[in-house]
Amino acid sequence: MSAISACEKVDGFTRKSVRKAQRQRICQGSSQFAANSCRPAPPEISALPQLKDVSSTEQQELFVQKLQQCCVLFDFLDSVTDLKSKETKRATLTELVEYVSTNRGVLVEPVYPEITSMVTTNLFRTLPPSENPDFDPEEDEPTLEVSWPHMQLVYEFFLRFLENPDFQPSIAKRYIDQKFVLQLLELFDSEDPREREFLKTVLHRIYGKFLGLRAFIRKQINNIFLKFIYETEHFNGVAELLEILGSIINGFALPLKVEHKQFLLKILIPLHTVKALALFHAQLAYSVVQFLEKDPPLTETVIRGLLKIWPKTCSQKEVMFLGEIEEILDVIEPTQFKKIQEPLFKQISKCIASPHFQVAERALYFWNNEYILSLIEENNAKILPIMFGSLYRISKEHWNPYAFTLSLIRIRIMLLSSL
Repeated sequence: MSAISACEKVDGFTRKSVRKAQRQRICQGSSQFAANSCRPAPPEISALPQLKDVSSTEQQELFVQKLQQCCVLFDFLDSVTDLKSKETKRATLTELVEYVSTNRGVLVEPVYPEITSMVTTNLFRTLPPSENPDFDPEEDEPTLEVSWPHMQLVYEFFLRFLENPDFQPSIAKRYIDQKFVLQLLELFDSEDPREREFLKTVLHRIYGKFLGLRAFIRKQINNIFLKFIYETEHFNGVAELLEILGSIINGFALPLKVEHKQFLLKILIPLHTVKALALFHAQLAYSVVQFLEKDPPLTETVIRGLLKIWPKTCSQKEVMFLGEIEEILDVIEPTQFKKIQEPLFKQISKCIASPHFQVAERALYFWNNEYILSLIEENNAKILPIMFGSLYRISKEHWNPYAFTLSLIRIRIMLLSSL
């Protein structure tokens, strides 16, 4: 019997610590080159003249040559070979970033396919399975992309290309098409948070500039989320995709399309049920609130949906749900509040009576919110009978003195407002 298996049989904590040590030893990897790869050695590349040192008539040809030169990939897992060529490519990419950032008239039609080819060659690849089978994104360090010194510059170059005043979507759409978007979305599963941050900005720029791709992008994000919710419960880029969607939702025209309402009810609400909610809850709650600010009558359906899937055994998720409910109540209209006050405060009453102090405390903090307090006071005849039993019981029995004090204060507030 191995040492680890013996530990696993005797002590679950030892098993966890051994696995964590194994996971933390792996901190860098390459999704372009596998370890011990048999790929042929890349050709050596030599520095070309600087773009600023040639005439304007020669710049376009040299620009294309540099783009083609940057299509050569190098193995960063091998830290001792191709050092000169790696540095030449890094310097060339840096020059290209500067060139498209500061010059006008350089994005002529022939360079579009060359730019797209360079970007796809350097960035698009099949992401390998996680090297850490027990990877816990809340505890473990992610595997960082070892070839990032080049990849970062390619991302920066592509962003400058998209943001250049001379950028023409009518030309670019021949190359930045649905296939391109699909490959881009697959990269959101990268473990490297630096890459996901760039991807978030790139996808947002593409969404803004290519009107014909917008519906396709939304549909593919829907598909990613559906697979995440109902099949894998694993996708590293959920938070980043939700952040993009928060911005997209803000721009939806009124009245909301049925497609958009379905996304809220069939995707965003079920996302609350996954185990890894803590990793993206802030972005998820923001997206939900954006919808409700756009279309207030959806509030009742959303709150009832959250109450239906309210966590029963996970206090951390309960605290998150309570925080999101407060965000929703911050923007709720009084007419919508009346529709959900009874089922909502029945759940809040249960939370106040929770033996878990953080859950009880978070629920009691609703009375610190002036707007929510005003809604409670206006509807005290309905809410006081629901809440009083839990508040009175916690004031008499709760083990935590702070919860005891908070409950007494809330009782006093509710009784005074009922006079």
